[in-house]
Amino acid sequence: MTAGDENPTTGDENPTTGDETMTGQDETTRDRDGSRVHGGSVRAFARTVLGRLTAAVEVDRRDRRWLALALLPSVVAVAVYLATNPYPAFGAGLYVQIAREIATNGYAPPVDVPGYTTEGVPFAYPPLQFYVLAAALETGVDPVTVARVLPGIAVVLVSVPAYLLGRDLAGSRPAGAAVATVLAVRPQVLQWHVSAGGVVRAFAFLYAITAVYFAYRAFTTEVRWPVGAGALAFGLTVLAHPTYTVFAVLSILVCYATESRTRAGFGRGLAIGLGGAVVASPWLAWAVWTHGPGVFAAAAGTHGGIGGGLSGFLATVSWFDAVSLSAGAYLVVRRRFFVPIWLVVAEAGFQQPRFVQAVGAFVIASALVDVAAVTPVRRVIAGTGTSARTVAVVGLLLTTAVGGSYLAHEMTLDSDPTTPEFLDDESVATMEWASEETDGDATFVVLGDAAEWFPALADRTIVVGPWGVEWRDADAFYAQIEAFETSSRCQTAACVEAAIASVGDRPDYVVVPKGQYTVRGRPAVQFGVLERSFEASTEWERAYENEGVVVYRAVGSEEPEQWRGEREEPREDADDGGSWPVARDGAGEDAEHADERESMVNESRRGVDEADERRVEDERGRECARGEDARSNRRPVACEFRDGDGWTSDEDGVEDGGEQLR
Repeated sequence: MTAGDENPTTGDENPTTGDETMTGQDETTRDRDGSRVHGGSVRAFARTVLGRLTAAVEVDRRDRRWLALALLPSVVAVAVYLATNPYPAFGAGLYVQIAREIATNGYAPPVDVPGYTTEGVPFAYPPLQFYVLAAALETGVDPVTVARVLPGIAVVLVSVPAYLLGRDLAGSRPAGAAVATVLAVRPQVLQWHVSAGGVVRAFAFLYAITAVYFAYRAFTTEVRWPVGAGALAFGLTVLAHPTYTVFAVLSILVCYATESRTRAGFGRGLAIGLGGAVVASPWLAWAVWTHGPGVFAAAAGTHGGIGGGLSGFLATVSWFDAVSLSAGAYLVVRRRFFVPIWLVVAEAGFQQPRFVQAVGAFVIASALVDVAAVTPVRRVIAGTGTSARTVAVVGLLLTTAVGGSYLAHEMTLDSDPTTPEFLDDESVATMEWASEETDGDATFVVLGDAAEWFPALADRTIVVGPWGVEWRDADAFYAQIEAFETSSRCQTAACVEAAIASVGDRPDYVVVPKGQYTVRGRPAVQFGVLERSFEASTEWERAYENEGVVVYRAVGSEEPEQWRGEREEPREDADDGGSWPVARDGAGEDAEHADERESMVNESRRGVDEADERRVEDERGRECARGEDARSNRRPVACEFRDGDGWTSDEDGVEDGGEQLR
């Protein structure tokens, strides 16, 4: 794949002197001397800055075509995602809520974020991307649109440092393009960066890979600029996401241990770390002063913590893991230790597969380059009459086409395992109704993953939901996860009430999805059994309904002002002779008449009996979805989901959806 490719750090022309369009030497001198800057000089100055930057990372004209090939797969992946997902995948409601609180607070950090549980959640998150999101929202763009589009920008941009690091590690430009290609089309890496949470995670990944690249340059060259650049990139990582910060720290330590091990290298690495800490120090000081150091300990104790990946790896080894480990073993034999050890550390250190699979891209690319340079392989390529460079280009384009097609296939499945959407038209309409037709202090329990967006889009509080609770208390976080998953898969109103009671008070409303929905990113479905149970209960009454959602109001809860005076005749099925508020659907028509309600109640009583048989039949599927440890983010290989009348095995695994720390 790479035989015959020139070394990326040398070339026919010195990148700092040989390309006039890159350096703009004359224009730079005039600008520094204080001459008047005209339009042409401004462009020349911009070219000069770009030229100095590209010279610093040793990018010349020969890198352009390979860098273009490196960017192409990410552009394809983002385009496929946008074309197949009218709503953003997974959730970013809490992120939107935080950004709004920041803007409302005059861009001072808020102490707490309301709406997520009745207590709210402390704002101890690294703040950088929330300020970026707040600025984006202040332009007036819809938050759902921002969450759908913004992550794709970082997904494309990360291809640049990935290319540079892959190029320098393997000494080959095609290897850099190969790394960027694998990162772009690997679903387990893509799904957590292109999805809604990518407004934070995708940029954190961009900063982290950039920091590792500059650290590698600092350890392997004599120039000084990578130290400052690495400190800045590491500081941005600290300010973006805690897990990616740990990833960057471990990666830089491995890089030092395998590429330097000198006193000078130690000093450079220390400078990068301390410099990053200085960049992040204002936020760190504020967070500790406001919430105390315990807030970080609470969050660190969730999501498996550091070192939680080994158990998941031993439980299930994907084909990509096997290929990566084999490539790593080959590199060890060849006495190239950085990327193989980096792979092992990523596997053992992180429960989330996206980290080890990101490192796996570097391992596989480095091994392919080394294999392609072996004399027998070079002879085979030469015997075809095709240059190694052509083979590399064809291979990259083919991988992009196949990977893009596979992503399009997965993203168009009804049970999309890569980019499941938490929102749809019906759930958004329900949130609009809640915002307009319920009191501002009303509390809700929302079954299914639409709950993550509910406080941000409806401006109402949810009683049950784990999002952000990890910053308050680890035990409370896991209790909220259990209550959310249990209530979202209940088949009776009593089951929902019991789950709610385990973490909070009775809400004013319960939002029940109809048909297919997701619970923490995994497929779930309601067949009407839960609706009939609520209809049969004297504790709840229907308040709103559309094609995909029905909302029940607790009997005895104070009615919204909009409903007072708009009451029907007494309900025949109510023991206390109460009345039924006129519920309006999205078009403003009466939701149901009393006779239709009476018929449904009778049907529901029969349905509850039928539900027992249904629950027995579906027990296998529910145990599969809920049987794993709450801290695990990989579904066991044996996990199966219902598909039509049969059962189909799903061996790929799906990470936990909807949480925010990761």
